[in-house]
Amino acid sequence: MKKLLMGNEAIAYGALEAGVQVVTGYPGTPSSEIFTTLAGMAGERGFHAEWSVNEKVALEVAAGAAYAGARAMVTMKQVGLNVAADPLMTLAYIGVKGGLVLVVADDPGPHSSQNEQDTRKFAQFAKLPVLDPSTPQEAKDMTRAAFDISESLGLPVIIRPTTRTCHVCQDVEVDEKEMERPKPGGFQKDPGWVIFPSLAIKRHRWLNQQQEEMQKIFENSPFNKIHPGSRRSGIVTTGVAYNYVLEAIEQMQLDIPVFKIGTSYPLPVHSTLQFLDGIDRVLVVEEQEPVLEDQLIKMIWQHRRPLVLRGKYNRLVPREGELDVDKVKAAVAAFFEIELPCKEEKKLPPLPVRPPVLCAGCPHRASFYAFKQAARGTDAIFTGDIGCYTLGNMAPLNAVDTCLCMGASITLGTGLQLVEPQRRVVAFLGDSTFFHTGIPGLINAVHNGARLTVVVLDNRTTAMTGHQSHPGLTRNATGQRVEPLEIARLAEACGAGLVRVVDPLAYAEALQAAQAALEFQGVSVLVMRRECIALVKGQNQSRRIDREKCLDCGVCLEELGCPALSRGEEGPVIGTACTGCDLCKQICPAEAIVEGGEVQ
Repeated sequence: MKKLLMGNEAIAYGALEAGVQVVTGYPGTPSSEIFTTLAGMAGERGFHAEWSVNEKVALEVAAGAAYAGARAMVTMKQVGLNVAADPLMTLAYIGVKGGLVLVVADDPGPHSSQNEQDTRKFAQFAKLPVLDPSTPQEAKDMTRAAFDISESLGLPVIIRPTTRTCHVCQDVEVDEKEMERPKPGGFQKDPGWVIFPSLAIKRHRWLNQQQEEMQKIFENSPFNKIHPGSRRSGIVTTGVAYNYVLEAIEQMQLDIPVFKIGTSYPLPVHSTLQFLDGIDRVLVVEEQEPVLEDQLIKMIWQHRRPLVLRGKYNRLVPREGELDVDKVKAAVAAFFEIELPCKEEKKLPPLPVRPPVLCAGCPHRASFYAFKQAARGTDAIFTGDIGCYTLGNMAPLNAVDTCLCMGASITLGTGLQLVEPQRRVVAFLGDSTFFHTGIPGLINAVHNGARLTVVVLDNRTTAMTGHQSHPGLTRNATGQRVEPLEIARLAEACGAGLVRVVDPLAYAEALQAAQAALEFQGVSVLVMRRECIALVKGQNQSRRIDREKCLDCGVCLEELGCPALSRGEEGPVIGTACTGCDLCKQICPAEAIVEGGEVQ
């Protein structure tokens, strides 16, 4: 039967059809819906699903399940693979018994990431096969096939959807039958599971030999197909770029042979050479890195094919950002030396400037403001981290001076403090991020005698990626009640000398706690705890401005940056976005912000 599915949902259904038994992951856009779809069905279908504390842990849990013969899948985004790289690189040597599939969603653009790294390059680095889906249907089919490929090779297999494939919707053919999940054979003790240097050299030789086996499997893959054409020039493409190529040549009315490769590493040799036999010139169209292009250049040289190849190295295809139909048309036109008709430019009014901003009522705004006030008159450095609170760098808060990767607020702050010991450093990170990679940095800061203030912005959820659970909450990924881990107690166990839990929206108390933390001679930890406003929105009443009291001093407007506040003809105005958090009320010098009343 057919179902209208988002690409991420289609991947989840592919895992179900393959009989997945263990699913792990860490949330990260654009991958999150893969796991949440599976977690919603785990209880009914009888498999295990867990949000792990980070991607390294997720991969290791899944690898353990695969050691015992179970089919396991791990989900993450491209930067999450950096965290999982340590086990992955050696896991490629050791291999697996049950099928192990890594779904790593790339983010060309990038839309919600720190970088545009290409997971296909990581697959080459690890010498592991990677599948590159172009549609939700293909993503589902590839996921199902990936488990078979993994078990055939004894290796993990990577599936690399990109943002457009993850989030586009399509009617997908799915098998609604309950998949039979045979009982795993169990873990069998063997010296081959223990990676000593003497074993590593032998397994590396085996891994290199497996490259040929991968190519043999990919030779007859249904994910590689040739669209015939009459010209002696052709296009090689992969992933979502394939859709842009088809649309572009259709609009340009070109009869061009196209080789669509879904198995982007390793490249299938014979089928690729078969395509190249019929052409003299080839254009390679792919997003991000020249992964296909590099392999084709090598193949053309090895097999002495007198071909002209163009792509990213000739700057016909951009190496940064997303592709689209217009960019592909421009590349095809340049390749074939075709002049595209000039588009009639329509003069449209400029779009309004709407920079990203913390939500009205967000408790993080109160946390940032308290520390800004506590540090007023000093040259304090505010290190930030990955999450919606990175928006604290926006004016007027200007409370995030650095942002690198998950957990780096603490470790970057430690390094900054070493060079400028006279400056106070405040490291902001979220509750989920604290569990992800914040704890080792905190231990390191304590052990090495840093003077640092760590602020855990605990909004009781993983807000940025869709409100997933984490170990500090009373529920897990499948909704079961669990015993929460207390961040403050963990901070004390790590050796922090001053630890307090504060409600950031109780401004006077939060300010006093921030001042004490900044004055502490050692590592201090403040847990600023208040639920994400998206979880409690609608529970508070809005506020209004008492015009008789208002001084029009601009404090509420100029210092908070709350989207519920704007300037009207008579002074500040509180709009319908107000949630009644009362931060503005607490800092108003004239006590002009009051409860209730008509929307202004």
